[in-house]
Amino acid sequence: MEEELVIASSPTDAGISCWNLRSGAEHLRYKSCSSPSHGLACIGGRFLASSQLRESKSSSGSVLYWSWNKPQVEVKSFPAELINPLVSNREGTYIVGGGVSGDIYFWEVLTGRLLKKWHAHYRAVTCLIFSDDQSLLISGADDGCVRVWSLFMIFDDLRRHEARHLYEYSFSEHSLKVTDIATGYGGCNAIIVSASEDRTCKVWSLSGGKLLRNIVFPSIIDAIAMDPGEHVFYAGGRDGKIYIAALNAQGVSRSNYGPHIIGSLSEHSKAITCLSFSVDGILLVSGSEDGMVRVWDTKTRNIIRIFKHVKGTISNVLVIRQSPYLIRPTLINSQAPSARRHGPVLPPPLEKYTDSMDENADIKAIIPPHVTSDKPLDASYISIQTMSSQIRELQQQGSSAASEMETERLKLDCKRCMQMVQQWKKMYENLHQFCVNELLDGDQAGGASGHS
Repeated sequence: MEEELVIASSPTDAGISCWNLRSGAEHLRYKSCSSPSHGLACIGGRFLASSQLRESKSSSGSVLYWSWNKPQVEVKSFPAELINPLVSNREGTYIVGGGVSGDIYFWEVLTGRLLKKWHAHYRAVTCLIFSDDQSLLISGADDGCVRVWSLFMIFDDLRRHEARHLYEYSFSEHSLKVTDIATGYGGCNAIIVSASEDRTCKVWSLSGGKLLRNIVFPSIIDAIAMDPGEHVFYAGGRDGKIYIAALNAQGVSRSNYGPHIIGSLSEHSKAITCLSFSVDGILLVSGSEDGMVRVWDTKTRNIIRIFKHVKGTISNVLVIRQSPYLIRPTLINSQAPSARRHGPVLPPPLEKYTDSMDENADIKAIIPPHVTSDKPLDASYISIQTMSSQIRELQQQGSSAASEMETERLKLDCKRCMQMVQQWKKMYENLHQFCVNELLDGDQAGGASGHS
C-alpha cells in the first residue's frame, strides 16, 4: 500500500511538520512558515506551497515554496496583495489564491504567469476548493457568500461576455463569515457543504443550485471533512468537539445535539481548526489550537495516533500520498549530491500582475479559437478550444523548470503505464492457464466416459 504523509502548519512561525501517517515516523520540518487557515497546499505531489500571514500593515502578501528534501524556503513570490487561501488543482498545473480584497488570482505553475484575476467577493476570500473533476472552483468569503465558478466560463471570452455574471451560483444564506467548504463527487452534479461562524453548516446541490439541508451546531464550526461515501460529514467546533452530521435524507439524530447530528468525537482541549481524510477514507486527521494532530479511526471512533507540532495552533493539516521526490532525512546527509540531483527544479515565482497593460483589469482577454468554417461552434466546443489554445501558448513559453517538471511527470506516467501493462499481462496469463485447465479437465472427463 502506498504510504501517506500528514503535513501540518501553524499561523505562528513554527514551520511545517511532516509525519508518516501509518508508522508515525517524522520527516523533515520545514522552516519559516506562518500559514493562515487554508493557506497550505501540496502542488501535484512535487513541492509544498503556502501563503503567509502579513508581517506588518505595510507589507504585501507572500507565497513560499519548499522542495521535499530541504527545510529552507527555496522560492518566494510577492503577489499584489495578501493571499489567504491557496489551492492547487490535482495535477499541480495551476495555483489559485484568494485575496483580502475579495479578488481571486489564477496562476500557471510552470511559468508563474498570472493568467486571470477577477473580483469574486465583497470582502476577503477565506476558502477555496476545486470540484472533484477540476472544472469548478468554489469560494467562500468574509461576506458570508459561497460562489461557484466554472473554469470554462472564466477562460472563455465568448461565454463570459454573454453572461450576466461570472459565477454559476451565488449562495448567500450564511449570515457570517464562511469558514470552510467541502465537496462531494460528481462534478457539476455534486453536493457541497459550507461552514460558517453563524454556527450552521449548509448542504447545497450543484445540479439545482438549491439548499438541501441546514444544520445548526452547538458551537462555531471552523473545519469540515466529508466522508468519501457521503453518508456523513465531520464538523470541527471551537468547543474542541468534532461533530458527526448525517448527509442522507433519512438521517435521524441519536444524540442531544439537535437534528441530523448523530454523534461527536472529543479529545482535543481547544478549538478544532482543520480536518482531513486519509486516502482510503477510514482515518480522519484533526488539527487544533492545542497544537496537537490526532488521527481517528472513523469506524471505531478511537484515536490511533497523536502528533505534536513544534508549538502553537495548527492552522492546516493535509494528508497526501508520499511523494517520489521525498528522500528520508537519514539518506539526505549521506547522499546529499544524489538527493539534489533527483529532486525536481522548482518553478519560478508567481507573477504580481497579468501581462495586460491595464494592471487593474479584472479579466485578461485571451486569443479566441481559430474557426476554419462558417458553421458556428457550440459553446462547450468553444470552451475546450479556448482552454486548449491557452495550454499550447503556455507550453510554447515554458522555462527550464517547466521542462524538468514535465519530464518528471512523463516519467511517472510511464511508470504507471508499465505497472498497468504488468497487471494486464498477469491477468492474461491467469486467463490462459484457466482455459488450459478447463480444456484438460474436459478431455479427461471425456476420456473417462469413453472407457466406461
